[in-house]
Amino acid sequence: MMVVPEKAAGKIEHAGKTYYFCSKSCVERFSQDPGKFLATSSTAGMEHSPAPAGPGAIEDTAAVSRAAPEEKKIRYTCPMHPEVVQVGPGICPICGMALEPMDIFAEVEADPEYHAMLLRFWVSAALSLPVLVFSMIGESFDVPLLPNVRNGVEFLLATPVVLWGGWPFFERFWSSLVNRTPNMFTLIGLGTGAAYLDSVAATFFPQIFPASFRGMPGAAPVYFEAAAVITTLVLLGQVLELRARQRTSGAIRALLNLAPQQAHLLGSDGSEKDVALGQVQRGDRLRVRPGERVPADGTIREGASAVDESMVTGEPMPVEKTAGDQVTGGTLNTSGSLVMEAERVGPESMLAQIVKLVSEAQRSRAPLQRLADKVSVYFVPAVVAAAILSFLGWSFFGPEPHFAHGLVAAVAVLIIACPCALGLATPMSIMVAVGRGAHAGVLIRNAQALETLAKVDTLVIDKTGTLTEGKPRVTSVEVERPDEFSDWELLRLAASIEKLSEHPIGRAIVKAAEEKNLSLLPASDFRSVPGKGVRGTVEGKEVLVGTTDFLHQSGIASPNDGPEFRPATADALSYVLVAIDGKRAGALIFSDTIKNSAQEAIDSLRRDGIRIVMATGDRRDVALHIARTLALDQAEAEILPERKAEIVRILQKQGRIVAMAGDGINDAPALAAADVGIAMGTGTDVAIENAGITILKGDLRGIMRARNLSRATVRNIKQNLAFAFLYNVIGIPVAAGVFYPLFGWLLSPMLASAAMSFSSVSVIANALRLRQQAL
Repeated sequence: MMVVPEKAAGKIEHAGKTYYFCSKSCVERFSQDPGKFLATSSTAGMEHSPAPAGPGAIEDTAAVSRAAPEEKKIRYTCPMHPEVVQVGPGICPICGMALEPMDIFAEVEADPEYHAMLLRFWVSAALSLPVLVFSMIGESFDVPLLPNVRNGVEFLLATPVVLWGGWPFFERFWSSLVNRTPNMFTLIGLGTGAAYLDSVAATFFPQIFPASFRGMPGAAPVYFEAAAVITTLVLLGQVLELRARQRTSGAIRALLNLAPQQAHLLGSDGSEKDVALGQVQRGDRLRVRPGERVPADGTIREGASAVDESMVTGEPMPVEKTAGDQVTGGTLNTSGSLVMEAERVGPESMLAQIVKLVSEAQRSRAPLQRLADKVSVYFVPAVVAAAILSFLGWSFFGPEPHFAHGLVAAVAVLIIACPCALGLATPMSIMVAVGRGAHAGVLIRNAQALETLAKVDTLVIDKTGTLTEGKPRVTSVEVERPDEFSDWELLRLAASIEKLSEHPIGRAIVKAAEEKNLSLLPASDFRSVPGKGVRGTVEGKEVLVGTTDFLHQSGIASPNDGPEFRPATADALSYVLVAIDGKRAGALIFSDTIKNSAQEAIDSLRRDGIRIVMATGDRRDVALHIARTLALDQAEAEILPERKAEIVRILQKQGRIVAMAGDGINDAPALAAADVGIAMGTGTDVAIENAGITILKGDLRGIMRARNLSRATVRNIKQNLAFAFLYNVIGIPVAAGVFYPLFGWLLSPMLASAAMSFSSVSVIANALRLRQQAL
């Protein structure tokens, strides 16, 4: 937007321009660091233009066209209910889940919801501990406390926890009632609310309880500790969930940070100035120096260089670029200086499209549907109905005092149905499984991935860095003049020249010579031709190392006018030719070797019934060679990141449950789109952040270990849920007094609380068995 100078909250002169602001906070931020303010993508409510030429003249075309964007208000949505969209963080009014951001920007945004929930947790934890101590050992203090006094102290400590710390849960509880969508927060609200209200009544009005439910001094039992501790545990779960959401946003933020914050803009007169990336327009001429990232998608107009495009292709070999070639924003210029013309900027760039794919895939993936949540749809109304029926039954047909007996029975039903065991059933198993996986080299990022992995029937796997080492190496030397040079002599001469080069290929050649303990010779008359090769003199011999075109331009033909050079090995990633004294002498072959663990891992996965599909941006002949060597079911080669994600979606439409294993930025969209994303620990942070599971050290056998852990965890979760529901199924009828006419059984709220605690202990003990699980 444009800010009218007469209505502006402030203005500042900077670099010959006048900047107008719509708020004083923006004025302060700009004053502190103008460069950072202009470079950030969240420039807030500010529009700058040159000083007006006259009254009302507030706009200058050039200035406006390069204006910083308005403040971006981040939209949040619910992954389960995408129709729910709001500005700023919050909760879904339908299911109670924390909303996830739809819009991610490069700068780190503060999350007030996380900080507020963290504060509630620490305060609640500090207050809940003494409540628990008073409840457990109150009678054992050296200075005995009267029950009424102890109840009063527990009331003072527990009330802030339940009413302030647990207030967000009661809001979600109320929302679930209003929207008629019972969920876990319905159970939490009922359980903690019933325990707290019953305890308040027992503390201040103990006389309403039957004498049989009161102690010797006439005090009724209270359950402040149950209400406070459950609230604190649920707060801890919310803190962990919100922290995980921040890490998910961090993955997209890392993608955005690949683009440089500034670009070197060339004027029509040849002058050069630095501008914020957001001010770059289509048609601008930009300079890209060695070691810098390309600021936008476009075409090279001047210069030549090797550009690392692994962000797009995933392949480690830099690609030679000269005038007329296309370059992609975010890729790395490794050697020469370039002048390019911007063609696709902002949301049109390939990097922005990758970010969009990752963001959409993350939002489209439904959160983990735990069995507890599914059963809650029926369980919660059933518990409420049972409590109401208990109250009515005792009120009309029970012994005197009718009302008190009815109240106690209803509270007992609600307390024994408290979701403590249900809430612990899955998290405890996941917590122990995550620890067990870490010891086995498998890092679990979220519970959904761990549960789903057991059902996977198809694995889409990247080649470079996943099946292979991902580091090009000189794997062989092919000599065409064996009567004059041996392979080690050819390598030594080439390395002696390349040691003066800064090109990645040159460094790989030097490293190969050093690994063979070859002593490098001094070189003179060194000259580098960007995008072509290098030449120089070693021991009086003229040595050229480079491409076929480089040798042709230097007047060097194939030996005996034979055919062009073709590598003898099918897995050759690339090669460079070597000429000595005007004649081609041979070539250095670069390959990407298969990981030692790859074959064993692939065989294990195939025996387990998993279909293996390789998807790579590498050449088709290289991909087919790897596929034949490892006996893969399918191979897709020469594809871009969008195609990898499309392959995953096609397989999903066929009814398959798909896992994606990769290690590069180019794998991020597919990792996010898959049912389970598996990242190699040796890969990029973006890949790891978009994967639910990370295999440390890139050992593919970790995928099979993760699958075994997934099966054991799912089995353990089902056992825990069975324990939790079994206690409720048995305990609720007893608490309601169903068996009182026959056996005289009547469950007090105290025993209900004990039964609830015992169910939790059983769940925890069963989950701990995963620590001994063999993988």
